[in-house]
Amino acid sequence: MTQAHNALAMQQAIQDQIARHALLGDILDSIIKMVAQQLPSARISLMMLDSEDGTLSLTAGHGLSDGYCRALQRLPVGPAIGACGVSAYNRDVVITENIEQDPNWVPFLQYTRAEGVASCWSAPVLTSNHELLGTFAIYHHYPRSPSLQERSLLIQSAGLLALAIARQRDRQALAWNEQRFRSLFTHHPDAVFELDLQGYLLDANRALTQITGFSLEQIKGRHYEQFMAEENKARAREAFKLVCEGQPQRYELTAYNANGERYWLDVTNLPIMVDGRIMGIYGIGRDITLQQAQAAELHLLKRGIEATPNGVVMADATLPDMPLVYVNKAFLNITGYLREDVLGRNCRFLQGSNTDPQAVSAIKEAISACREHECTLLNYRKDGTPFWNQLIIAPVFNSLGQCTHYIGIQQDITKQRENEEALRFQRSHDVLTGLPNRVAFHERLTEYYRLCRQQSRELAVLALNLDGFKVINDALGHYAGDQLLKSVGQQLAGWLNSGDMVARLGGDDFGILLPNRDEAGIIKAAESLLSLLEQPFFIKDQRLYLSASIGVATSDEKTHDSSLLIQHARLAMREAKRQGYHHWQWYSGSITSHIHHHINLRREIEEALEQGQFIMHYQPLVDARTGEIRSLEALIRWHHPERGLIFPGDFIPLAEETGKIIGIGHWVLRQACKDITIINASRNTQPLSVAVNISPLSFQRGNIFSDIKHILQETCLAPHLLELELTEGVLMSGAETAIDNLRAIRELGVRVAIDDFGTGFSSLSYLRKLPINQVKLDRSFISDITVDKDNAAIVQGVITMAHHLGLEVVAEGVETKEQQQDLIMRGCDLLQGFRFSRPVPLENILRLPSMLPE
Repeated sequence: MTQAHNALAMQQAIQDQIARHALLGDILDSIIKMVAQQLPSARISLMMLDSEDGTLSLTAGHGLSDGYCRALQRLPVGPAIGACGVSAYNRDVVITENIEQDPNWVPFLQYTRAEGVASCWSAPVLTSNHELLGTFAIYHHYPRSPSLQERSLLIQSAGLLALAIARQRDRQALAWNEQRFRSLFTHHPDAVFELDLQGYLLDANRALTQITGFSLEQIKGRHYEQFMAEENKARAREAFKLVCEGQPQRYELTAYNANGERYWLDVTNLPIMVDGRIMGIYGIGRDITLQQAQAAELHLLKRGIEATPNGVVMADATLPDMPLVYVNKAFLNITGYLREDVLGRNCRFLQGSNTDPQAVSAIKEAISACREHECTLLNYRKDGTPFWNQLIIAPVFNSLGQCTHYIGIQQDITKQRENEEALRFQRSHDVLTGLPNRVAFHERLTEYYRLCRQQSRELAVLALNLDGFKVINDALGHYAGDQLLKSVGQQLAGWLNSGDMVARLGGDDFGILLPNRDEAGIIKAAESLLSLLEQPFFIKDQRLYLSASIGVATSDEKTHDSSLLIQHARLAMREAKRQGYHHWQWYSGSITSHIHHHINLRREIEEALEQGQFIMHYQPLVDARTGEIRSLEALIRWHHPERGLIFPGDFIPLAEETGKIIGIGHWVLRQACKDITIINASRNTQPLSVAVNISPLSFQRGNIFSDIKHILQETCLAPHLLELELTEGVLMSGAETAIDNLRAIRELGVRVAIDDFGTGFSSLSYLRKLPINQVKLDRSFISDITVDKDNAAIVQGVITMAHHLGLEVVAEGVETKEQQQDLIMRGCDLLQGFRFSRPVPLENILRLPSMLPE
């Protein structure tokens, strides 16, 4: 009874060790010790199964030598492997009464003989679900079989081992699970937190502290609502209620960090279930602040793209034929297509028969090279109407540097192209008559002269001036005069043969080139022209008769410069007028009267400067909106002691040819500055500025900058009250030097205007580079603005263009109330013309009211 009592006590002690989660090694030692006490002569082994290779290895034992223990490592499990291998294989107790007589032990006899063991009892160590963990064996040094009590001890010991090992495995699995959960909880990149069923925070990971800026101590114990924005609390409460009922929830909310900064979270709430009961809430919060900002930015970008007046498209570069995957509303408006018409198609459907193939080829090359490209090409709308497309294409690359899409931005520049074409036309054509202008005439003259010299042919130049045109113009008004000039231009244009050219050189002067006529043909042409202009012209329901004087000059061996031809033709034309109107004259070296006149006039101009014969007249410029006089234009007149009042057109060209214009210009500048000082001293209104025309020669050869600076100091005139008017031709000749001079003048505070804008080198691209304040529209645009749609469109285009460049616009030659109202409607800033006042002397200006009639 005592031995049985001790065995039972030891067994209970082992079970207590297992219950207390004692170390597995201590439990194994206790089990082996229990068996050893009950079987003092026995030797004991515990072999554990390696689940990876299915072998048994001795893990613990009693009474066995080191050599025998080494022999019992990685023992195979099988039907003929000693006692332990068979026991593990059969999952049953195996009793070997005599090892020497058992064929299963033959491979191990050398070890058993050396160890001195003769019998072996082995039992499998199995879990409750019959999983093999290993074997437990008892050896004796003599052959024998176990008694019932010994067999029971063997089986009980194997059971205790199985229980201890299984409990150890369960504890390890639980610990691993806890560690994995804790690792997931702690190191999760998103915020992870635990709430109780009242909504108070029990725990949180490091990510939540980083997002919120609060420490774990500041977070634990606080209610979740304390961290979120007020507008999110109702939604969060509803979600919390549902998750407490077992329904997982996902929603977005805004909260504030420790610095008071707003952030966005994408929150998922999950119920914590234990034995079917909800014990708490897990929360996972992903910081989506950046995504929200990006989404807002993308939304704003999309709104911007949809709102832009430019067409925007995107094509997928990864698909064959690069189909369109996006188009904005502006693209649809420009092209007339519907969205479903274009998505999935290559954008070449916009091309047509007149689309430039070279431009298309350049686009394809840019796409092949994955580079940006800009071009202008002709495209077609859905209804077939063409439009000019200013196109920019650019590749879109992914994070790997691969081109995945192409974005295209298109701008309908049809109106701009039309305006530029109109302005280009104005550069080489006279606005009033539509004929080539002086610039085009001289270019063609130079070209024809060179060809005729190369081919030993004669070139004839005719200078044609209308007789008595000034009388008609003065009597019937400028409108009638302009209509007459247009009719003459049409007659002359219709008279030309192929290869001939006629141009309006200015005023009522016309130039004609005849490159393929002999002497007889030239004479016939001159006579024909005189007859042509004898025909009556009907203007304002009146029959008008004209005549013309024509000068003819031809190239010969003595003529070494094409410009001499037009000069000779003019001399001949003046000789024809001297001999009587309606006549033509062939230039010869015997024409000297003009030269004498030229010499006399040159001398008289010099005397006029010395004797003070020049006087100043002034014409007001009025504010288009208020009618208030804003400025005065200074206009020179010559009070000749014998011939009376001489207008600039009769002496300024000669002054320019002889260089006297520099002295005249200096006098005009000084006198205008003096007079405007007197005018302003007599007025109680805003001081007026004065505009002075600067000749090309004065600007290019005179020391204009020093003159202006000295005169301003001399007259004490504020620089901003002086305005210089220059023609486009002045600026186009030596453009960079001209611009430098203008900048120096502007730095003094003096204003600068472009005079006669539109009759010379009008260029959008050039005008924006000039340091100017104002442009003055030539009177030829204004005279028929109310009846000529083309002129009206050009005037509107210039006004709009100038305002975009921050420039004022002045309209010259305003004669009627209709013209005035039309220009006011178009946004013109200043008006000038007979409608308000003719050019008058200083004393008349002093009597003018500050406001002129609207």
